[in-house]
Amino acid sequence: MDGDISAAIKNQLCRRLEFAEEVPSIEPVDKQIFKQDNGPSEIDSYTNYATSIHANLSDEVIPRVGMEFDTEEDVYDFYNKYAKDVGFSIRKSKGHKDLHGHWLNRVYCCSCQGTRLKDKRDDDVKCHRPETRFGCLAVLKVSRINGKFQVTKFIADHTHVLASPSKRMFLRSQRKINLAQVAELEIADRSGLAPKESVGFLARKVGGIENLGFIPEDYSNYLHTRRTKEIKVGDTGGVLEYLQNMQHDDPNFSYAIQVDLDDLITNIFWTDGRMKLDYESFGDVVCFDTTYRKNKEGRPFALFVGVNHHKQSVIFGAALLYDETCNSFMWLFDSFSKAMSGKKPFTILTDQDAAMAKALASQWPETYHRLCVWHMYQNAAKHLSDVFERFSSFTKDFSSCVYDYDEEEDFLSAWDQMLAKYNLENNSWLQKQFELREKWALVYGRQTFCADMSTTQRSESMNNQIKMYIGYNYDLLRFFHHFERLLADRRYEELKADFKNNQSKPSLPYPVEVLKHVADVYTLTVFKDFSKEIWLTWDCEMHIIESIGTITSYKVISSGKNRHHIVTFDSSNSTINCSCKKFEFAGILCSHAWKVLSFQNFKRIPNQYILKRWTKEAKIGVAINSSMSTRSNDPKVDVGSRYKTLLRWYSHLAARASMSEQSFDIAMSDGEKTLSKVETTLKQLSIEESFNMCSENKIPQADETEQIKNNGKKVKGVKCKPRRKGDGLSIRPKNALEKATRKRNRRGEQSKKSVREKDEIIDLDVLNSCVQHISPYI
Repeated sequence: MDGDISAAIKNQLCRRLEFAEEVPSIEPVDKQIFKQDNGPSEIDSYTNYATSIHANLSDEVIPRVGMEFDTEEDVYDFYNKYAKDVGFSIRKSKGHKDLHGHWLNRVYCCSCQGTRLKDKRDDDVKCHRPETRFGCLAVLKVSRINGKFQVTKFIADHTHVLASPSKRMFLRSQRKINLAQVAELEIADRSGLAPKESVGFLARKVGGIENLGFIPEDYSNYLHTRRTKEIKVGDTGGVLEYLQNMQHDDPNFSYAIQVDLDDLITNIFWTDGRMKLDYESFGDVVCFDTTYRKNKEGRPFALFVGVNHHKQSVIFGAALLYDETCNSFMWLFDSFSKAMSGKKPFTILTDQDAAMAKALASQWPETYHRLCVWHMYQNAAKHLSDVFERFSSFTKDFSSCVYDYDEEEDFLSAWDQMLAKYNLENNSWLQKQFELREKWALVYGRQTFCADMSTTQRSESMNNQIKMYIGYNYDLLRFFHHFERLLADRRYEELKADFKNNQSKPSLPYPVEVLKHVADVYTLTVFKDFSKEIWLTWDCEMHIIESIGTITSYKVISSGKNRHHIVTFDSSNSTINCSCKKFEFAGILCSHAWKVLSFQNFKRIPNQYILKRWTKEAKIGVAINSSMSTRSNDPKVDVGSRYKTLLRWYSHLAARASMSEQSFDIAMSDGEKTLSKVETTLKQLSIEESFNMCSENKIPQADETEQIKNNGKKVKGVKCKPRRKGDGLSIRPKNALEKATRKRNRRGEQSKKSVREKDEIIDLDVLNSCVQHISPYI
């Protein structure tokens, strides 16, 4: 009996989608073959359940023979909506087309239609996927008659369990990410949100994931598909398209690429209009440094960093380099100055890199080059490790030579005494450093404005912040997108500081006139630094040395210091000069100068000693044309922009309309009318047509990349860095302190093997004391 029933079922299923049947009628299902002797079959229960659902649906949403539709898409949407109400998923089955490619007829069936075919590879599969085909009978067939698609066949019966309302969100045909959601999810992805958090955020906005229209797996698949397309486009097409889009949106955006003999991109530099504006205001001093492991290719990432009037780090430009050779640096410095209309910084701080120094001397000979003192201490810890271990006083004497002297003679004398004291006259590293003394010793740099910076710690700090935004496994295109997040956050911090300065004033411990003037002129951060200098004047001793005409010389001794400073004051023009050169170096008057000015009854800062870059009006009078385009080259970007505009407006509408029942009814009534008009408009002008209209001005994609030219040369691709053996990714060169830590970790493992290797270990306790001693200066 069971065998006969199976055969009958098979025969019935094989006949369910025959195209030869032309009679347009609803075919009854022969349920007798499914019945058992002991009662109704399982198919009967599924059919009865579908029938009960039909009883709760309006006649307009239930398909029937003779219904007509304008397009094949309308048929699919209608049947899919019906399937959602009933609880199943649909798919497009077979059909026929005419010679012009137009559909003559088309069949839509339940996704559970048919059975899984036999695969010759099944013998090699250990665990098969669950069955999803149950020979379902539900089907809708349409034929084109007189230009319309008419329903000629409809079967509503199912051979499987239908999904309950709470589970219908998992039905495949009911899941789709619309363009508006794509735009919002793109923003979330570029904001660094994980897919789970992004989907959760959208789900909460619509009242639950069941109202979202897709599930988290759909978003993960979308991300995978999008990144696969980006891989097909390639780094070259993707990066060039990004740079050209940025230039289209910001006319002041500048970029430069360098190619090698094979027309492969080696170096990339870029800066936007806001960076140029910041450089106009604060580009007198620049910190330049490179870092590794910030992208998948392992390219050195270079930043031009400065300090603004709030003493915050500000970015002037960025670059991805192929290597750190002199030629790469020469090209980069030249590209930077061209982007900044030929303006070069007054002072630049770098580490002790020979290639970098050579490039600066070649391209920016008029720029004063200072070496980072912090890097010099790291190198000292490496080359003078035995001296640091044996003499605890060496750190203090070495730091004194770097920072404490005002006159060159005093510095030279102290240097010779230090060499003799520690028997270092023949030390080759110190001899080399002495040749470069004008780049690191403060006695030679006091008269050069450095914005109170003696190290590249601002660049180092920025590199540490980059880790929060950019992963080492990012490709170049993702690197660019997430670098924008860093810029946005840094600019937000500056905007917040500007607001705080405009809306508040510092609390004065005493309402003295000079502090009132300082509070009105300088930003809050600079006010604190200036206030410290004013309070230090109370601990300074002052003695008159001599007075010749209008010029008087004073000797000022700071509390706790053995050395004194010479301050000269000219009463004819109210000019003052201190041997510590703090104003020349940092841009604010020192406590020694204020001691003399207070003695001369000055209640306000002389105008010639107010540096605009530290004031609240630092950016006033500096402007760059930053007109923005209102339309992009990417239709998805346009959709996203329109979506955000509508979202802001309707969020405000929802907040107001929900205040009362009457306002809610008005908003709902008008909203339904608006939605009906929008749907009608979209049908008249399909989205595909609008995309074609936008594509006329689209930027070239991957297949057109070879046609993109750079200075008359075709760009063929991005030059990839060779991987070294053992490097999963490129490795940033270790500094002296990091190498010391690594050696110390190895000491316990190798102490039994070699006594000589133990002697080479740097004592980190000495290095820590060195760091503690120099930290007040940095």
